[in-house]
Amino acid sequence: MSHLTEQRYPTSAELVQSARELATHRPDLCHLRQVGLSRGNRPLQLLSVGHDRRAVLIVAGAHANEPTGASTVLHLAERALMDRELRTDRSWHFLLCADPDGAALHRTPAPRTLLDYHRHFFRPAGPEQPEWSPSVLPPDRLPPETRTLTGVIDHLRPYLQVSLHGTELGGSWVQLTRDIPGLAEPFAKSAAELHIPVETGASDAAGWPASGRGVHVMPDPDAQAAFPSLPDDARHSTWHHAHRYGGSTAIVEVPMWASDLVDDPATHPAPERALARLSARLSRDTLLVEDILAESLPRLPDTTGPLLRAARWALSLVPGLADDWMQPPPPNATMAYIGSIDAFARRLPLRAAAMLLRVLEEADDLAAPRLDALVTRWCEVYADRFGARWVPVAHQVEHQARTTIAAVRHAQG
Repeated sequence: MSHLTEQRYPTSAELVQSARELATHRPDLCHLRQVGLSRGNRPLQLLSVGHDRRAVLIVAGAHANEPTGASTVLHLAERALMDRELRTDRSWHFLLCADPDGAALHRTPAPRTLLDYHRHFFRPAGPEQPEWSPSVLPPDRLPPETRTLTGVIDHLRPYLQVSLHGTELGGSWVQLTRDIPGLAEPFAKSAAELHIPVETGASDAAGWPASGRGVHVMPDPDAQAAFPSLPDDARHSTWHHAHRYGGSTAIVEVPMWASDLVDDPATHPAPERALARLSARLSRDTLLVEDILAESLPRLPDTTGPLLRAARWALSLVPGLADDWMQPPPPNATMAYIGSIDAFARRLPLRAAAMLLRVLEEADDLAAPRLDALVTRWCEVYADRFGARWVPVAHQVEHQARTTIAAVRHAQG
């Protein structure tokens, strides 16, 4: 893969430049065009390969803190150009970055540790996330990035949309809005070959039926959500927009750091007690961040910026989520499921703390050193608890690309 090394992800400028070079090299098959503008007036770019009306749409950068997709779209575009079979009866369309404003705020092209990753962490508040905003906002208040994405879907009417996502630590899993028979086997084979654990109890897909190991199918709209307090219901996201044209969506998740704790299918011996402990820790850790926020807030020159909005949004989710975890666990809850909840319980206050730290350091606030020590300790404990091991960028990309191609080949439409 000429556009990346095994150690780093492309910057936004490198991503667009590589796409432009592909379009220039093969103008007969490849076309790059602007399809919209972000709130910050940054262009949203669509790279198309092939001319068949039967379309596949690949979306990268929907979450600013999940950088693997940027490398994967370039890899997939190159493969689609080189492999005629991939273009047979289909065209490929790549939304290079669904949230360029967010990408400009999350700057970790070459993280060496979880602390490096969190030093420049950003993930927008839910209403500002392109794919999630329809689940928390009325149609007339959707951000321009969301309207651009749905407009692209309306234009292309893809038989399959693939959204490229990731996690900082854990395993790989797939979420489907409709089942894709035959996907589970190549997905599991790819993960095994590249030494990436399969996250069999992913908290993001809690309560979803599984069509295979690590492959989860979205439940019916009237099914009870596993965590009712969370406002961003996947069933009301842009993932479902392709359904109005008979299409479906696959969400391919891949970790930056792997942990075998999320791949243990054994039944947990005491899940109710474990969830109660994780609920208490989540509340306790969040209170530490909220105390520093309350203390520093009167001193901050700007309390309206995206980092602070995002930190406060993350903190606001905690009370309801802590209550959700006090409810009876699912039957036969596994070690992997509890491990995934454990990671979630560490991730949420850590992300809020990391974004608040950036605000405090920018303001040279006296509380910054105390919060810095907290973020540092949490990152170290997080990595140690889960035995974090780095997954080379090339392996992250290859697994995400293989899974995407398998979904494209097996999906009906």
